[in-house]
Amino acid sequence: MSREQSLIANWGLPNRMLIGPGRLQELPLLCNELGFKAPLLVTDCGLANLPMVTGTLKALTDAGLDADLFADVEGNPTGRMVEAGVAAYRAGGHDSVVALGGGSGLDVGKAIAFMAGQTRPIWDFEDIGDYWKRADPEGIAPVIAIPTTAGTGSEVGRAAVISNEAELRKVIVFHPRMLPVTVILDPELTTGLPAPVTAATGLDAFIHCFEAYCAPGFHPICDGIALEGMRLVARALPVAYQDGHNLKARTEMLAAASMGAIAFQKGLGGVHAISHAVGAMYRTHHGLTNAIVLPYVMVHNRDHIEDRMKPIAQVVGLAETSFEAVLQWVLAFRRDLGIPHTLAELDVPLDQAKEVGRLAAEDPSAAGNPRSVDANDLETIFRNAVQGKLPRARWATD
Repeated sequence: MSREQSLIANWGLPNRMLIGPGRLQELPLLCNELGFKAPLLVTDCGLANLPMVTGTLKALTDAGLDADLFADVEGNPTGRMVEAGVAAYRAGGHDSVVALGGGSGLDVGKAIAFMAGQTRPIWDFEDIGDYWKRADPEGIAPVIAIPTTAGTGSEVGRAAVISNEAELRKVIVFHPRMLPVTVILDPELTTGLPAPVTAATGLDAFIHCFEAYCAPGFHPICDGIALEGMRLVARALPVAYQDGHNLKARTEMLAAASMGAIAFQKGLGGVHAISHAVGAMYRTHHGLTNAIVLPYVMVHNRDHIEDRMKPIAQVVGLAETSFEAVLQWVLAFRRDLGIPHTLAELDVPLDQAKEVGRLAAEDPSAAGNPRSVDANDLETIFRNAVQGKLPRARWATD
C-alpha cells in the first residue's frame, strides 16, 4: 500500500465523510448518487479563479449537471452575502449546494441551502432555545461540504456563523438539517495554504478541542474526541506549517478540524465568546483571534481547569503535567507558528472594550466557559489580550 493509499478512508460520524488525496474527483459521481441535478457551487471569493474551483465547476457541468458558481463570500460572512446567494440559488433553479472553501465558504453555503426554502429572516433562526423549529424543514436543500482549510470544522456542523452587520455581532444560525449530507476531506486542496493561514486555522481546530474538553458537563464521547484532536494538532500542525505539501500532516489536520467541531457540541467558552465579538466589530481572522486570546482565557479560568491539564499535557507530549506547563507549551507553540501575542498587533483598539465585553457575554459560547463569566470579566480578558497582560504567567521567550 502506498503512502497516499494509506490516507484514504470512509467514515460515518457524524455524517458521511470521504477522506484522502484525490477524493475531490469523486464529486460528480457523488452528486449523481445523491440525486443532485443542479448544484450551486459556493466558494470564497479568493478561490473563485483557482483551478480547484474552475476545475470542479467544469467537472460538474461535464457530468451533465446544471451547475453554477456563487463566489461573493468573504471572511466573517454577513447576512447580505447569504441573501445574495439565496437569490442566485433561486434564480438558477438549483436543488442543492456544493460548499467548497474555508469556514466562511462552508458557512455561507450551508446558510444558502438552509434559507433557500424559508420565508423568515435568517436572524429568526438564531441558536436560542427552539428557534430552529420555526424553519420549514422541507425547504432545506442538501449540501456536500468540501473544506480547503483545516480549522472551523463547519463541514460536520449543524450551524453557520453569520455576522449581523446592523447589530455588529456574530449570530449562530442552527438547524439539525444544516448538517451536510456528505463531506470530502481531500488534503490536496489544502497544500497551497500559506503558512500563516495554516497556523491560524490549525490553532482554531486546537482551541475547539481545548475549550470543548474544559467545558463543564458530562460528555466522555466529546472529551475523547477532543483529546485525540489536540494530539493530532500538536503533532501535525508544525509539520504542515513547515512543509505545506506533506499530505499526511494535511490529512491529520483536516481530521482534527472535523474532530474539533464534533467535540464542541459539548460547549466552547470565553475564547470564542471574545473572538466572535472582536471579529464582528473589527473583522479580524477568527482562527488568529482565537489563537491570540487563548492564554488570557486560560489564566482567567485557571482554578477551574487545572484538574483538566494532565490529560492535555500527556497528549501534547509534555513530561510535566501542571497548568503552568500546558500554558507555557501553548505560548511557545503559537510563538513558533508565528502567532502574535496581542490583539493590538491586529490593530484592535481598546476604545470599545466595554462593548466587546457586552457582546461576548451575550454570545452563546460564554455559557460553556468553565468559570462563570459576565461582561466585566470578558472586558477585562479582552483588555489583557490587547495589552499583552498575562497575570500570573510569564511570556515564553526561550
